[in-house]
Amino acid sequence: MSDSWQGPGARDPQAWWSEQVHQGYEGHHPAQQPHQDYPQQHAHAFPQQDYPQQHAYAYPHQVPHPSQQAHQAPPHADLADAADAADAAEPAALAEPAEPAEPAAAVAAVESTEAADAPAAPAAPAAPAATATTDGRRRTRRAARGKGGARDGARSSRRRRRAGLVKVVAFCVVTAAGSLLLLRGNELLDRLDSPTVPVKAAPTPAPEPPDPGRVLQVIAHPDDDLYFMNPDLRYSISAGHPVTSVYLTSGESDGINAGSAKAATTKPDKPAYAEARQNGIRAAYAKMATGDRGSPWTRTVVPTKGGGHAEVDVLVAKPQVNLVWLQLREAGTVYDNAPDSLHGLWDGKVPRLDSMLASGTPVTQKFSYTKDQVVQTLVGILEQYRPTTVRSQDPTPGRYPTTKRYTDHQDHFYGARFVQMATAAYAKDVTDRPHFAVQNYAGYINGSLPSALDPDEAKEKLDILGTYAWLDQQNHCNSPAGCGDLKVSDQPGGNRWSDSINYTRGTSTSWLTSDAEHGLWAFKVLDGQVAVWHRPGPVGRWKGPDLLPGTGMDPAVSTVTLADGRIAAFGTRTSFGAKPTDYTREVVYVVQKQPGAEEFTEWQSLGTPETADETWTSDISAPAVSVDGTGQLAAYVRDGASSLRGRVQRADGSWGPWEKYGGTDLHGSPAAATDGAGRRMVFSATSKSVVGWVQPKPGAPLGQVTATGLPDTTLPLTADGREGGVRLWFRKPGSGNVRTALITGEGGLKVSQMTDLGGLQGFGSVTASGHVLAGRTAGGQLGSEAGPGRPWERSPLMFVGAPSSTMTGKDLVSLAVVGLDARLYVTSSADVPNAHLAPWQPVGPRNAPPFP
Repeated sequence: MSDSWQGPGARDPQAWWSEQVHQGYEGHHPAQQPHQDYPQQHAHAFPQQDYPQQHAYAYPHQVPHPSQQAHQAPPHADLADAADAADAAEPAALAEPAEPAEPAAAVAAVESTEAADAPAAPAAPAAPAATATTDGRRRTRRAARGKGGARDGARSSRRRRRAGLVKVVAFCVVTAAGSLLLLRGNELLDRLDSPTVPVKAAPTPAPEPPDPGRVLQVIAHPDDDLYFMNPDLRYSISAGHPVTSVYLTSGESDGINAGSAKAATTKPDKPAYAEARQNGIRAAYAKMATGDRGSPWTRTVVPTKGGGHAEVDVLVAKPQVNLVWLQLREAGTVYDNAPDSLHGLWDGKVPRLDSMLASGTPVTQKFSYTKDQVVQTLVGILEQYRPTTVRSQDPTPGRYPTTKRYTDHQDHFYGARFVQMATAAYAKDVTDRPHFAVQNYAGYINGSLPSALDPDEAKEKLDILGTYAWLDQQNHCNSPAGCGDLKVSDQPGGNRWSDSINYTRGTSTSWLTSDAEHGLWAFKVLDGQVAVWHRPGPVGRWKGPDLLPGTGMDPAVSTVTLADGRIAAFGTRTSFGAKPTDYTREVVYVVQKQPGAEEFTEWQSLGTPETADETWTSDISAPAVSVDGTGQLAAYVRDGASSLRGRVQRADGSWGPWEKYGGTDLHGSPAAATDGAGRRMVFSATSKSVVGWVQPKPGAPLGQVTATGLPDTTLPLTADGREGGVRLWFRKPGSGNVRTALITGEGGLKVSQMTDLGGLQGFGSVTASGHVLAGRTAGGQLGSEAGPGRPWERSPLMFVGAPSSTMTGKDLVSLAVVGLDARLYVTSSADVPNAHLAPWQPVGPRNAPPFP
């Protein structure tokens, strides 16, 4: 038989889970049963060829989570009760905000209408409200059963209709007209198509059960997830999302599991140190998921698609939390040449990379992988877990301009390149799968940047790292190797890594845009291709996601509307090439063939300002694009030398060369916008402030880099032309609060109206259109503010990358995110005082099919 994982669905997952619990390491944390005592009949002890053919090796995460079961409302006596039941059963991600009190004018209007139709009733003596209500209900029930039932029943029916009508009118009053068009557009079109058909009360459809999405993250070493992907990781686990973490290497380092004081006297033992790190990771995940670091795991061994074996750990109390240990050898050095490493395997310096098995692992057979086998192993994992969100480290972190040393560990970014290659192969070769989005995370460079997390979030992150670092040194895991990573116990937060989290792609907030006909367009990367969702006009039917031809797209798209009304979408594309040195990234774009058309040109390349991957590790940012007052289009990126580069389109449609615009210490992606006079402005964050560039006049070359004098910010910037200038939004370091400033360009850059807008902590990009601000809050959900002085509100939606918003016409703001289920969600708000966001609308069918 094949030694690879079988396809999903080959075996009942519930049966698999039951069998593994009773036959495998039943609740087996090392504390309960040391590895050497495992009975020989367990699956991992069998030679590979002895696995029965019918065994699917399906992972136990495939047991449906309770949140994915369909909700059914019980039958009710009348439509009002049925509507209440439907409201109660509505998925949290789609639930409406608390309904405000019914406007008195609306209630009065309805009551006067009902009174005109109702027969006169005799006056009744006053009674307490509760008694009157109770007695009225009793009389209604009695009348329905006997004498006078027809008349009183009709009155009761009218009363119920009146109450229902009051609710309907009140909802119409408090919901903006534009929001109604957005959310009910398809229904309106249906009625317009059949104007003669009477409107009848339609049965409330069964609410769609929430789709939590599935998160799979691939990291190089045990602890990279805790340092660089948290708090996103903790948010996903806390929300009940299925989460799987895949560790490429064992992280054995020099084999010394000790702090600095005892390092010199501790004997190296690489397998034992690898086991200690595994124990620390299991404890940290158990604490995040259950609050108890000693919560037990099942530990099994499965063959991989690459021909080796992997250990799979499943948290018994939360079986949707999985750990997969591939246990390859690590480089052992951040920068220096180490052929026996992922870097050496990628570059062809070694034909195969050996395993480094941790002591105590159920994997007993050593193995080695070629480059292609590592890729195929990851493809097999993707096939089994079918993620909708894939998290990985930054594949192009760059080098320090002065020393030319990598800004991150070589295992981190070469591991991420294996993930890139595997997701590309998975998207191409596996058709029976959900769409997936990718999120990349910055590594060591976080220690040189302003803190992105507020104190409470940083403390939570550090607490989990303390669990991994085994600070109390109590032998809670009953392992001679140790229960955590003492090497980091002197400084569990690392080089300020516990204070931050930064995305290296996908921070653009301009991927949602509107056209002249008030249609909406959304552009995000799914499956390595740009996906397009489109709603024609204000009440058209949403279409999508439709994937534009062309693969290799990095997860960031920015859009701009050209002078003739066509939409252009820009991003970067990664190519692997035939040789390792052919790995490149380039700026590419597509343009609508006609305004409003769903057909786009083929991808056109603007190339890259970097000469070779070996020079700056292809470290170009996502492009920032804008059109100035003359209709001139330009694209700008931060290059590997931390300066600004750009290309400008000529009048004949050709592009000029990559120009150098200067700047030093630039980080993240630049932001661009046009002021009221048509001048283009470009901004970039540094480690200490924000710098900018402005055209002296439309059509002129960009001016010199200018210090804005703004305080330090976290990396993502959002720019929007308004108030005659360009307004910037950014985050306050160590707080998460949103700040804003107005930048004007007359006579050079000038900054005014610096304001702190507060917020709900959080981190990452902030989108702004009209009166609406939105961004990620603490907890990973979407926070929004719908007007100056209004309190921030939290939505239950968790999402990938950044939110995006746009003005749809003059009086409507549209807002969108892509959830962790890789599905588009949209809402809207009238651009008027005291407006609220409408309920979120999912676009298209559910992305993630049921567990196989």
